[in-house]
Amino acid sequence: MIIFIDDRPVKVIGQNKAKSLTTTEFDHLIDAKLEAIRPEKLHGHVLILNVLLPTINRLFSILKEHDLPHFQSITLVTADRDITEEQIKNQYKVIKAAGGVVRNEKGQVLMMYRLKKWDLPKGKLDKGEKAKAGAVREVEEECNVKVKLEEKICTTFHTYTYKNEHILKQTKWYSMELIDDSKMSPQIEEDIEKLEWMDRKQIHTALINSYSSIRYVVKRYFYEGEDRWDI
Repeated sequence: MIIFIDDRPVKVIGQNKAKSLTTTEFDHLIDAKLEAIRPEKLHGHVLILNVLLPTINRLFSILKEHDLPHFQSITLVTADRDITEEQIKNQYKVIKAAGGVVRNEKGQVLMMYRLKKWDLPKGKLDKGEKAKAGAVREVEEECNVKVKLEEKICTTFHTYTYKNEHILKQTKWYSMELIDDSKMSPQIEEDIEKLEWMDRKQIHTALINSYSSIRYVVKRYFYEGEDRWDI
């Protein structure tokens, strides 16, 4: 699980996977059994060991209440990932969404320019709506295209604040095949300025002006689920 907080990743891993890490990958190492988490320690890339439920409560209280301009990423090592992830979700109001990476017959991917950044089509699910159906609906509404659903790519989580409420948006992403783009046009009421079909090289450039969560989805799409951060 990776949660993007202010577009910066907080990653939860189990103890077995942590054995492959090296401390040189991180700027700070915190053992939650030995010391309390303090805002000044959340600087650069941070590794936190022996994460328990009080650790999560303390950490996310700090993340919500403090401006941390030098925090880049946090990796949490826990003995029980499921419980830890559930505890994190409990810190927020969860809103479910779905979206897609659409490929045409040339192998190009549909990118959208929204709010001055390159993005992928996605949106909140309607009440009672399943993620697969919602993903297709959102892509077709935002881009005015017809698509065919394929396999799931990944799930992302990102946080934001709305009317003083802390929100965690859970988005399920699917690969999609284009059926028809003859009437393709951006949904202006959703602040989409333009749509473009891009090849791999163009996507590399566009992702410079995008979000970390979108870069993560695109990389998972191209690398079939490999956990890597370079494309």
